[in-house]
Amino acid sequence: MPCVGDWLNSPLSIVQGIFAQNVPNSDWEKKVTEYFKEKLKENNATNWGVSLNDVPVHYLKPNSLVKFRCMVQDMFDPEFYMGVYETVDPNTNARVLHFGKYRDVAECGPQQEIDLNSSQTVTSERQTFYCVPVPGESAWVKEISFLTDPVQARVSPSTSYTPSRHKRSYEEDEDMDLHPSKQKEQHTGKSCCSGGDIHGCVEPKRLETEASAGHHVISPNCSPPLDLNFPLPGEKGPACLVKVYENWESFKVNDVLEVFGVLSVDPVLSIVNSEERDSSTLDPMECMDTAEEQRVHSPPASLVPRIHVILAQKLQHINPLLPACLKEEESKTCEFVSNFMSELSPVRAELLGFLTHALLGDSLAAEYLILHLISTVYARRDVLPLGKFAVNLSGCPRNGAFTEHLYRLIQQLVPASYHLRMSIESMNHSRFIPHKDYTANRLVSGLLQLASNTSLVIDETQLEQGQLDTAGVHNVTALGNLITWQKVDYDFNYHRMEFPCNINVLITSEGRSLLPSDCQVHLQPQIIPPNMEEYMSSLLTAVLPSVLNKFRIYLSLLRLLDYSISDEVTKAVEEDFVEMRKNNPESVTADDLHKMLLVARFLSLSAGQTTLSRERWLRAKQLEALRKARLQQQQSVNGNEL
Repeated sequence: MPCVGDWLNSPLSIVQGIFAQNVPNSDWEKKVTEYFKEKLKENNATNWGVSLNDVPVHYLKPNSLVKFRCMVQDMFDPEFYMGVYETVDPNTNARVLHFGKYRDVAECGPQQEIDLNSSQTVTSERQTFYCVPVPGESAWVKEISFLTDPVQARVSPSTSYTPSRHKRSYEEDEDMDLHPSKQKEQHTGKSCCSGGDIHGCVEPKRLETEASAGHHVISPNCSPPLDLNFPLPGEKGPACLVKVYENWESFKVNDVLEVFGVLSVDPVLSIVNSEERDSSTLDPMECMDTAEEQRVHSPPASLVPRIHVILAQKLQHINPLLPACLKEEESKTCEFVSNFMSELSPVRAELLGFLTHALLGDSLAAEYLILHLISTVYARRDVLPLGKFAVNLSGCPRNGAFTEHLYRLIQQLVPASYHLRMSIESMNHSRFIPHKDYTANRLVSGLLQLASNTSLVIDETQLEQGQLDTAGVHNVTALGNLITWQKVDYDFNYHRMEFPCNINVLITSEGRSLLPSDCQVHLQPQIIPPNMEEYMSSLLTAVLPSVLNKFRIYLSLLRLLDYSISDEVTKAVEEDFVEMRKNNPESVTADDLHKMLLVARFLSLSAGQTTLSRERWLRAKQLEALRKARLQQQQSVNGNEL
């Protein structure tokens, strides 16, 4: 049996062995998938394999097995490739079959040529996803993922090949993206702009396996810097072209995936594509792609590596402290959940205390913040998303420092988040809505292209008077649609297409927010720290790392639990609501019932209960009464502000 090093370092040799044993039997591809699936199941082996999220690509051995935690930012058109091809030796006429799957270039031995007219050739199809790291992924997710991986901890630059550039961090890589002239200085050999003969740079007897023409690239030396199309500014890490061979119809844009596949960073890709573009003999009629489309769809492999997927799975969550799939009835998963649920009560109490301090001593606001953080869209009824719980935390200090520090605390609790500072300038000049660029044939990302369960904190305290232009109005409308309908309408120029989402939105404001929300909680600080930064920083340093990890598990786990209401409790709630309407018909509406049921749902889940009890229903009514009384009190003080 092959050792760990074989299937991790040389997965294509494993594929070659299975291919050789089973050809011409067509089920060799299925056997390859089963082999690697078994390997990854052994001893929780998903922790094996170097992750592109943590290790820069130039440290990795080409054609090794890697994993990548990512979001599907765009889907390109399907492409054809030679799944099986035949080579022939012109001298002896000896013929050999090869597989083209999991490869970008077809390889053949010395004195061999590819027989393009062979009857043994099998043309297959694969789908290419443009994938980026999960937008807004928290630093602690990356850190814990790195520390718990036995391979990552000892990774070092590969010695099995000569890197084409100096080793750099992701930050330096980004600098190279922004300043391609620096990259030019580090490249050896002739530039594609020099007009020199680049045929000598291409390894002999290698040919691209993609059967379709038009996949070319303009070198970063000769063109504007390549936009990696990250949805959020300041993101680090690689973008990848992920090539999927089966079941690609089960994936969609914005899905979060973990893929295991063969890393392809072959410089031949860039050279061949540059050669095809610069060739004066290229027939324009054979290449319908624009230069910009070629550049976007076939970028240099050193900047955008390729991953040929052997296994891929959708992720329910990206919290590395939890089992990957909590829906499975595996003994280890059930044991993990039951053990944590047994200590849920003290964890909730500690989290409530932590958030109470973060909210300047306001325990009611802390209760609602917990409910907000475990909320999730669990179903859709027609166009109505069920389970969303956008909270407007009004009464926040105007200087913006409070929201900034509150966001940093939330960032330490949730796996993915983004802080949107709302101002006239940001509304008018930011790109919120993804749109289709038909020239480059790609989906250009926007700030609202986020993965499910991302926490979006909108700071309205710095918003001043001013004029919104057309783009600003569209951006504010997009935020409103996101909050109300949990959808973003992507702009395809001639039409708009709805993309459903599941984003937790927290709005901080001085008065009532200009944006819609499901619940407004007015902050009543019990303490005013003289130094907000010191106060907030001391909260984090006072929490033990083990306790902080329990908070993270708590918030991620509870939003994945199922919930139901028994017929008996449903009848009791209905009778209670009728009584409330009798006593106060004008102030108790159907919307109030919906909100109380929502609060009761999250209260129950926050206590680890998956069904509604009478006790939790009464507690939900009590919380809502306190919240409303506080709003009425504030309204009487400030007139009609709320």
